[in-house]
Amino acid sequence: GGSMGRFSLLKEHLYTVGMMELSLFDVKAPANPTFVKAINLGWGVETIFPYENKLFIGTNTGMHIFSATDAANPVKLSTYSHVFACDPVVVQGKYAFVTLRTGNFCRQAVNQLEVVDIEDPTKPKQVAVFPMQSPHGLSVSGNNLFLCEGEYGIKSFNITNKTEIGKNMLQHINNIKSYDVIAGPKSLIVTGADGVY
Repeated sequence: GGSMGRFSLLKEHLYTVGMMELSLFDVKAPANPTFVKAINLGWGVETIFPYENKLFIGTNTGMHIFSATDAANPVKLSTYSHVFACDPVVVQGKYAFVTLRTGNFCRQAVNQLEVVDIEDPTKPKQVAVFPMQSPHGLSVSGNNLFLCEGEYGIKSFNITNKTEIGKNMLQHINNIKSYDVIAGPKSLIVTGADGVY
C-alpha cells in the first residue's frame, strides 16, 4: 500500500484508521473476517503504514508508533509530535520519513519533509527537516525516496546521507499532479488528480 493508506494487513490481521481510532479485524479466514476491537487515538488520524512488527500512524499532530508483535493486541510505544499538519509516513530501517503540508484540513502548517530516528521506537527523535512545496505521499526503495508534490509534480532524492537529502534531488517531474506513490523493484505507481501513472 501507499503512504496515504487508511488500511493495512499484517500477520493475518487488517488494521484500519478512522478519524479517531485504530480498528482491528482478524482475517485468518478471509471469507469470514471478524472485528476484534477499536483503539481510540484522539482526533485527526490520517494514515497507517506497517513496517516489520510495528504500525506507524500519521495524524494531524504527530506520528504514533505501535508494537504489533502480538498482532491482536497492538501496544502504543510512543508519539512523535509536530506542528498541526497533514501527515503521511513511510519507514525504512531505523528512519521514518514524514511529510507535513498545508491544505484544507491542515491549517497554519508548513510544507516540509522530516527525517525521524526511530532506532528506539519509544523515543523517536528528529534528525533533519527539508522545505518542500506541497508534499503529499512518499515511498522509499533502496537509497531512493520518491515524494509527491501535488500540483508541483513528483521528486526523487538520494537518501544515503539522511542530513543532506534536500541537497540530493535526483529528478523533478513537474508535468503531472501526484498524490501518492508506491515504489516497486523496477517501477513506480503514482496516483494523482488526472489518474494513475
